[in-house]
Amino acid sequence: MTTANSPLYERLAHLFDHGHRQDVPDLLTDERFVEADDTADAAVLIAITERDEPGVILTQRLQAMRRHGGQVAFPGGKIDPGEDAVTAALREAHEELALDPAHVRLIGTTDRYQTGTGFDITPVLGVVPPDLDLSPNPDEVEAWFEAPLSLLLDRSNWTENAMIWRGNTRHYLEMHYQGFRIWGVTAAILANLSRRIGHQGLFDVR
Repeated sequence: MTTANSPLYERLAHLFDHGHRQDVPDLLTDERFVEADDTADAAVLIAITERDEPGVILTQRLQAMRRHGGQVAFPGGKIDPGEDAVTAALREAHEELALDPAHVRLIGTTDRYQTGTGFDITPVLGVVPPDLDLSPNPDEVEAWFEAPLSLLLDRSNWTENAMIWRGNTRHYLEMHYQGFRIWGVTAAILANLSRRIGHQGLFDVR
């Protein structure tokens, strides 16, 4: 269990708490594209690594997966009966990457994201030690990598693109990092998080 206080954890927790005390308008969502009458609850873990230049652990899903195959994602999946979002996110991270839940210092849950494919996702933010011995599940994960948090939270690093989807124009954010394409749901969740904790507030204070 990671128990020692750290400047990164304390700063993140402070900004997270402050940022969720106020309404933030126009957060990104794909709710208008949902066609099903009901949705499936899901949760993802935004695992930030405890280092001088913090990173975010991301996975690339198997190409053969029926939904979102080959896409970059946070560890996560559906919430099972009897679980809450935190329990599900930690379980999925353990199943996908062998990330021990005891290593995660939880900060909290942030804005839910509605996907056009019918998932109602609750992101869970936490801090983990650097250089964990992660092992991707070959049935779910093609690869995993760590991208700099400062890069991901700075909106100026993202390109906004558009596509026609289900007869409507869908705008989405996109970034290429070391051969990985980060876009769609993952990009939108990061953009919403940056609205809550602020890129400048986190990295301008050392």
